[in-house]
Amino acid sequence: MQEINLSIPRPGPAATKFLEKGIYSNLVNGEWLSCQSGETFDTLDPATGEVIGKLQRSGAGDVEKAVRAARNAFDNGSWSKITPMERSRILWKIADLLEANIDELAELETLDQGKALYVGRWAEIPGAVNQFRYFAGLATKIEGATIPTSINYQPEGKEVFAYTQKEPVGVVGAIVPWNSPLVLTAMKLAPALAAGCTVVLKPAENTSLTAVRLVELMQEAGLPDGVINLVTGFGHEAGAALAEHKDVDKIAFTGSTQTGRAIMNAAQGNLKRITLELGGKSPVIIMPDADIDAAIQGAANAIFFNGGQVCIAGSRLYCHRSIMDKVAEGIAAIGGQIKLGHGLDPETQMGPLVSKEHSAKVAAYIADGKSAGASILSGGETGGPNQSFVEPTVITDVTPDMRIVREEIFGPVVVVTPFDDTEEVVAAANDSDYALAAGVWTEGLSNGMRMANRLKAGTVWVNGHAMYDASLPIGGMKQSGWGRDSGQAALENYLELKTVCAII
Repeated sequence: MQEINLSIPRPGPAATKFLEKGIYSNLVNGEWLSCQSGETFDTLDPATGEVIGKLQRSGAGDVEKAVRAARNAFDNGSWSKITPMERSRILWKIADLLEANIDELAELETLDQGKALYVGRWAEIPGAVNQFRYFAGLATKIEGATIPTSINYQPEGKEVFAYTQKEPVGVVGAIVPWNSPLVLTAMKLAPALAAGCTVVLKPAENTSLTAVRLVELMQEAGLPDGVINLVTGFGHEAGAALAEHKDVDKIAFTGSTQTGRAIMNAAQGNLKRITLELGGKSPVIIMPDADIDAAIQGAANAIFFNGGQVCIAGSRLYCHRSIMDKVAEGIAAIGGQIKLGHGLDPETQMGPLVSKEHSAKVAAYIADGKSAGASILSGGETGGPNQSFVEPTVITDVTPDMRIVREEIFGPVVVVTPFDDTEEVVAAANDSDYALAAGVWTEGLSNGMRMANRLKAGTVWVNGHAMYDASLPIGGMKQSGWGRDSGQAALENYLELKTVCAII
């Protein structure tokens, strides 16, 4: 195991003040409340295992109160009936407040999730800011259409006037994951609020601190009471109650495919609408004509960024046989130079995984691959005081049937496979239950465009990876989910289309 630097700089005064609260409450109808049972649970610094706060262990009764508050706020029109320009103004104000408090939020995200500070400070939280600004713009552009019908059986002397209008779907349950908490939360809240919906937010139990701070800032921005409500707790308790609730009109979920199936089952009761952004096992293809140095750096970043805890991580790497050794050794060299340490240390390039339990799961995948005959080219070890660090790992000599090739590991682990021709690699890349993202590295424009058309994935990058913007739809095919986050398509998730046909 490479050396881990666990010197922990003190967070800044704003984050320190927030942490001094110690116990964090739910937000229901504008009030900060303890859960009905009075039970709390610990949230930990994943690098050290130390307790950094206590959260409410919410149950069905707490979810009931939050949903009732969201329903009342929706029905009374305090948000859905105000002018689009006013909604836009408040969403923009939320973005401004996020930006003004970005250092505090980045430190809290690192302490709670483990990620290197730069990931939150310079990538994810600016992405959350941009989500609110993008959808602040779209809030004033929700439009219907007039339709020239061919109806010809209206009463004599009468005319037909038909049009569509878009209306907010109602109460939204937003259930978000632990890997990139703030930006993935923003991907749900910003379009839902732009559409005029009210929300009950259930953050991941591992990483709820920035959700608490976010809704504080949303209150400060001027959201009416009940428009945003927060319940913390465990997925099988608070999350399940929210997904099943008969007065929730829509669930927006990002997380594992297994949990996505459970959400689908829970939604059957009232046939609520759902969007699911689920797992991935994204292929990255490096063609022999690629800029090899750029491809090596890009492929390494595709799997090692945020410790590989990214749904679109490039975890299956396909290299043309003529360049495979150079590419695999290059990525291994980059992985070996990555500095592991506490995320608050500015020298840290990769922090711990989110928990020692998740680290053990990743380690078990590596061990399973090795026992199945794969070779560990580099990395593969775990360590740290909380056993939550996993070295950047490159694995070769894999076969398509191995679990490490077929299943989502969600850690800094890439499997490398050679190929000889385009037909072979496209078939291999598409041979997966998942279809969230893919990448192609080539200097041939025709190559890149043709392969992008043939790859089964919600997003395909050519000569890049994880190039995202609030304007670009994100989502998958196959078992990677339903619907899209980000972009104009995301707004439609939170709108109902109504047809009005009048005889005039």
